[in-house]
Amino acid sequence: VHGTRHCESILELRGHHGAIDGDTIASPESVDAAFLAAGAGIDAVNAVMDGDARNAFAFVRPPGHHAEADRAMGFCLFNNIAVAAAHALERSDCNRVLVVDWDVHHGNGTQHIFYDRQDVLFFSTHQFPFYPGTGTLEEAGHGAGDGFTVNVPLPGGLKDLDFEVAFESILAPAAAAFDPDLVLVSAGFDAHRSDPLGGMSVTRDGFARLTSIVSSIADEHSDGRLVLVLEGGYDLEALSGSVHACTQVLAGATTSPASRGKEHPSIAAARRAHRGMLSTIGTRE
Repeated sequence: VHGTRHCESILELRGHHGAIDGDTIASPESVDAAFLAAGAGIDAVNAVMDGDARNAFAFVRPPGHHAEADRAMGFCLFNNIAVAAAHALERSDCNRVLVVDWDVHHGNGTQHIFYDRQDVLFFSTHQFPFYPGTGTLEEAGHGAGDGFTVNVPLPGGLKDLDFEVAFESILAPAAAAFDPDLVLVSAGFDAHRSDPLGGMSVTRDGFARLTSIVSSIADEHSDGRLVLVLEGGYDLEALSGSVHACTQVLAGATTSPASRGKEHPSIAAARRAHRGMLSTIGTRE
């Protein structure tokens, strides 16, 4: 996932204060925390793949989905979800990994790392235009990975129902065509209506519903193997409440679908733009 030069540059910060960029600051224990966060994702994958747990939620910081192969950014030193996915694919019992990212910010690092591969299907809903400026409809993969990146850029202010519709109308059919052996989620909670960094209006019940949808996908295609890894979320009450709601779903609680309304134009546009991806995904090598 990360080259030797990147890892060595992060190790140089161990035990020190340092600034990688204006957003990404290291304190003396940040590097150790980053290694433990990536390791927690690996442990979670092993737990579900070995049958020791049906699902798992890695409660980690720093987050990871902005870290590219050779660049730390956006609070992220290592890309925890990408490390987890790459570890899973090194196992003999996992050939395809679905990565779902519902953080309010686009997971540019995860996209960057797997952009030319077809063993990882990357699906992202995110506010756009917004940091880090990536995640357009046209960014759909390259080479062997063409069609295996599915971006759903959304304007601010969208609510639970909008995200639920996007997951059911775009993610679910893509997952069905891809048929993953494992489902991973970059579970950021900065799309919550109370978050100071985001501009969405999702509630804790909305996040619970998204967890229910990805759980159903995992049940149908991956024998229930599902791992959530914490990303963003900067209002502590909203963060803790949303994480608790998602954990309840992982433990077996049921959710009720939101009342149906009109499909938002941005979701309809994304659905049309990605219509051809199903044939691409379904004819992978």
